[in-house]
This record gives sequence, structure tokens and C-alpha cells, in this order.
Amino acid sequence: MIKKLIIFTLVAAVALFARNPVKHFYQMDKKEINQFIKELAATGKTVTQKMQIASETFLTTPYDLTCVGDGPYALYDTKPLVNFQQTNCMALCEHVLALSISDSWENFFNNLQQIRYKDGIIGMKTRNHYTMADWLPQNQWLLEDVSRKIAGSYTRRMTRTISHRKFFQQKGITDMRDVLPDRTITIDYIPLDKVVTVQDKIHSGDVGAILFGNKKDIFAAHMFLIIEKEGRKYVREASMKAMTTLDTPLEKWFTDKLKQKPTRYAGISLMRVRDELNKPGKIIKPWEIQSIKEALP
Repeated sequence: MIKKLIIFTLVAAVALFARNPVKHFYQMDKKEINQFIKELAATGKTVTQKMQIASETFLTTPYDLTCVGDGPYALYDTKPLVNFQQTNCMALCEHVLALSISDSWENFFNNLQQIRYKDGIIGMKTRNHYTMADWLPQNQWLLEDVSRKIAGSYTRRMTRTISHRKFFQQKGITDMRDVLPDRTITIDYIPLDKVVTVQDKIHSGDVGAILFGNKKDIFAAHMFLIIEKEGRKYVREASMKAMTTLDTPLEKWFTDKLKQKPTRYAGISLMRVRDELNKPGKIIKPWEIQSIKEALP
């Protein structure tokens, strides 16, 4: 009886997503989003398959560079911890990942903070501000850098010095206690003119960062998702230029970047949900994350 009930629930959830185009998130309230999360979790899809569904529901969402912050009780950035009314490139990736590993609003909210902040501790100094220096290293429990795996012999390396001290000084912050020291970091990347060449190795659900070619103190200029629809790959992004969330065919997106600003961008880094987590029906509870981190090699 229980087995039949589970099967019925899964079939019903799959049918719901297939039959009814879901409203965009910015048209939903928290209760509707909670129901969306529960139904998405019940589909039994892999994490990256759920990322495609969740990110599609962000399409046409208005762009706002400062759409999220550290909450109303923060000292410096009082923007909301969760925002479905507007989004930016990093917030889009964070919200989509958190939605895709959760089974309720509460677990989504707490998973989101684990993705956005070091050990889920909310604050300006613990936020993962820099994609390659903070965000990816702090989220290695969920994602792995697959740039070299994808690019092979085309892979190049880039070294930059990241200074949180300068970053916070620019924001008018003078209290430098607990601020990370300057760090010189080297990463792998896929040259911009080789992305289309290796696109067959890029997976739907990969999280990307496009990297500056003309700066010494920052790696990433923008984050995006790769989504495959009907056998064709797209860049799904919250775009400052378009001021909304949209899809662009992968070939066009990268060809345009090469044509418009050939020296501005060096290439991209790609991150992928870990194979051991990207399983059908996989849900991660916020209190499980520490043990996942401890089990990493």
C-alpha cells in the first residue's frame, strides 16, 4: 500500500509539471513556492534535472544587482536573504541550487544560506563574495570544478590575487577583524574561443563563470547556468544588459562575446554537481551538509 502511494505521488508530481506551465516565481507567494519545492522534490528527478525546472521558473524575472543581502538585522547590507521578485547572476545560481536539493521552504532557506555563506554563518565577512576564491571552494561539498575535464589539452591557467581587505574598504567598512588575508590563487579555465569546440562535454546543469582577461584582482565577471532543451544547449542567465532572466543559444552567446569584447574575457570556468549527489530523488537536509564536507577526499 505504501509503495503504491509513493508511486502515485511521483506520477502525480511529474504529471503536474508536464501538464501545467508553472507560474514564474515572482508571481508566487511563499506558500506557493513551498508547494512548488515539495512537488519538484517528489518528481524523483536528479539534482541537475530539477535545476532545469527550477531555473525555467525564473525566466523573465527582473534583474537587480543588489537584490539580496544579509537580512534586515545586518549592519551593512540589509537587503533580504531570499528574493524571488528580482535576481542577479549569482543569486540565480544560488537559489536554483538550493531549490533543487530541498524538499520544503524551510530546508530551501537554510540550504541557501549554506551555499551563500561560509558554513552557513550569515554576515558580510562570511559571504562568498568571490566566485572562484570563495563561492566554489566553500561549495565543494556540492560542486566540483570540471573545467580541465571538459577542456582537456585546451585548458589554460590563470593566477590572480584576491583581497577581501580592499573589497571591504571600498564599501566603507573599517573593522577588519576576521577578514581573510590576501590570497594568490591559480585556477583552470576554458579559453573563450574553445567553448563551442568542447560543448559536447558540457552538461545541462553546469554552473559557469565567465572570467576577466584584463584584470589582476578578480576572476569572475558573471555567472550563468547551462541548460539543454531539445538537444540544444543554452546559456540561462540573469542579465544586467537585458535586465531580466533569459536563455541564449550557447553558440550565439559565446560567439557574440568574442565578437563584441575579444580582450575583455579570457574564458570560462565550469562547475558541476558531484556525481555522488546527482542522483534521482536526491534531497540534502541542511544538517547533513557538514557530514558531506567531512566525507570529501
